[in-house]
Amino acid sequence: GCFLFCGQEPFVADEYIERLAWRTPGGGSRGGEAFDPKRLLEEFVNHIQELQVMDERIQRKVEKLEQQCQKEAKEFAKKVQELQKSNQVAFQHFQELDEHISYVATKVCHLGDQLEGVNTPRQRAVEAQKLMKYFNEFLDGELKSDVFTNSEKIKEAADIIQKLHLIAQELPFDRFSEVKSKIASKYHDLECQLIQEFTSAQRRGEISRMREVAAVLLHFKGYSHCVDVYIKQCQEGAFLRNDVFEDAAILCQRVNKQVGEIFSNPETVLAKLIQNIFEVKLQGYVKDQLEEHRKSDAEQYLKNLYDLYTRTTNLSSKLMEFNLGTDKQTFLSKLIKSIFISYLENYIEVEIGYLKSRSAMILQRYYDSKNHQKRSIGTGGIQDLKERLRQRTNLPLGPSIDTHGETFLSQEVVVNLLQETKQAFERCHRLSDPSDLPKNAFRIFSMLVEFLCTEHIDYALETGLAGIPSSDSKNANLYFLDVVHQANTIFHLFDKQFNDHLMPLISSSPKLSECLQKKKDIIEQMEVKLDMGIDTLNCMIGQMKHILAAEQKKTDFKPEDENNVLIQYTNACVKVCGYVRKQVEKIRNSMDGKNVDTVLMELGVRFHRLIYEHLQQYSYSCMGGMLAICDVAEYRKCAKDFKIALVLQLFDTLHALCNLLVVAPDNLKQVCSGEQLANLDKNILHSFVQLRVDYRSARLARHFS
Repeated sequence: GCFLFCGQEPFVADEYIERLAWRTPGGGSRGGEAFDPKRLLEEFVNHIQELQVMDERIQRKVEKLEQQCQKEAKEFAKKVQELQKSNQVAFQHFQELDEHISYVATKVCHLGDQLEGVNTPRQRAVEAQKLMKYFNEFLDGELKSDVFTNSEKIKEAADIIQKLHLIAQELPFDRFSEVKSKIASKYHDLECQLIQEFTSAQRRGEISRMREVAAVLLHFKGYSHCVDVYIKQCQEGAFLRNDVFEDAAILCQRVNKQVGEIFSNPETVLAKLIQNIFEVKLQGYVKDQLEEHRKSDAEQYLKNLYDLYTRTTNLSSKLMEFNLGTDKQTFLSKLIKSIFISYLENYIEVEIGYLKSRSAMILQRYYDSKNHQKRSIGTGGIQDLKERLRQRTNLPLGPSIDTHGETFLSQEVVVNLLQETKQAFERCHRLSDPSDLPKNAFRIFSMLVEFLCTEHIDYALETGLAGIPSSDSKNANLYFLDVVHQANTIFHLFDKQFNDHLMPLISSSPKLSECLQKKKDIIEQMEVKLDMGIDTLNCMIGQMKHILAAEQKKTDFKPEDENNVLIQYTNACVKVCGYVRKQVEKIRNSMDGKNVDTVLMELGVRFHRLIYEHLQQYSYSCMGGMLAICDVAEYRKCAKDFKIALVLQLFDTLHALCNLLVVAPDNLKQVCSGEQLANLDKNILHSFVQLRVDYRSARLARHFS
């Protein structure tokens, strides 16, 4: 085992035995010595005896220490018991002392109450005696006391006269009329002196003196006059710049920091200052700015009204930071309303009147610049327009008129009208009562519809429709597509303003559905008129007919010298394709969305029909048939520009049909049963075969039969 021995290092038995054997002669641990077991055994026995003696000695010492420890433990326990008894006695004495202190304290409080009960009446009696003394001086008519004659004791004099004034009010008038008059006079004089002292202190910037005087005046009737003086002097030199609103904000900021150091009710004083600024300074300023233009210049009047109202509400927002009492929001709203109520009551009527006259002037100025006298347009509704579209009859402007390339649509006019309406919407949002806002916004929107959509876009569409030339016109200028292009661009701007400026004003009101319906009716009406403009396609087809009639010769497809023909497309084909490509590009630029595909499909189908019928007017030799195939191949390339699958398919079929003009008679049946021609009516196939110059030969007729 391993243990501590007498405070030395840990005891290890093996090491101990080893050391003992090493020290013993003959133990065999040192080199060169002979091993002597007897001697080693003897040494071990002796050492064991020594250890036993040592163990007995240590055991006796341990027993002695244990006895001593038990004795000391008993003595310590006894001492702890004695200390506990002493502690209990001390605690008992402490309780007795605490009870005694409580008893004494109760007696002291009772004595204090008795002293106060005696002292208070005494003080009152002393004070009453002093007041009677001062009252006697007023009765005698001569004020001798130092408090009345020494100007430095004005504070004490004010306190006395204020109390005497209250007492005098309770006295009968017939017996004390003279003294009551003297006291009232002195009361008034002191009040004036205090207000004068406050005024002087304010001019000197002595805040502490102002606070003292204000505290004295608080109990006087003239306290409100003291506040009025403060408010008046605060504003002296405060409004020297052009910006009265900024001056007012700076003044209130400065007073807000100061007023709490002077008055006991700072929020009331600050509120009174703000009320004075609004009702005097701002109201006068607003009246001067608005009355000047109210009847003479509606535009400037509306701009000023919007600007002044905005700046006033911004000032109000800044003032909300200050403590003005309980309901400062209502307080400031009432002040703003008191200034602007007479102007806001009829605001929307002024707005609509101005917008109407301004919009009419913008339009009239534009038409005057074009030397154009507006014609009256049809007033029929959507159904009337649809009926005219169905019948393709009389346009409301009567017979076709020449617009000389003028679309009667102006980007500048549109921007001006939208800008005026945008400003009107902004003013409406700011100046309308929340309950009237949707209704007022709808009235402004109606003005925009009337002048932009009806008087400008709709008029231009009607004029454009009337300017569409007849299909047999030789020089067809298709300006209607320019009208469509500009109208489309303008309507996108109109739609953007609808979403950006009108929707936020009506989004949560019943007027929303009314506005959306009105917008839907406008769009539908314009689309109907654009559909009526499909007559433009007739003009395009008519123009192509003129080109073909003028440029296509019968000898193109039946040349006199079959061996001297350069295989390429004809001059008529080149000109028609050039014309068609221009029109396709024009249509793409003029329209957007599905309208482009719809119009191009219609034009493509008509273009195919024209070429199909045109090709059937001629008879074809072998080389002529090759030329016809080249022409159709070029027409087919042109058809790809349409990017309409049906149109390309029609020209693919036409190209296949033209192969019947050149194929060898023996192969006719095989070609006719090919993929592109197999589903066609046999009469159509026959009609193309008949165009061959060799059709009458018995061999060809036999092969096709």
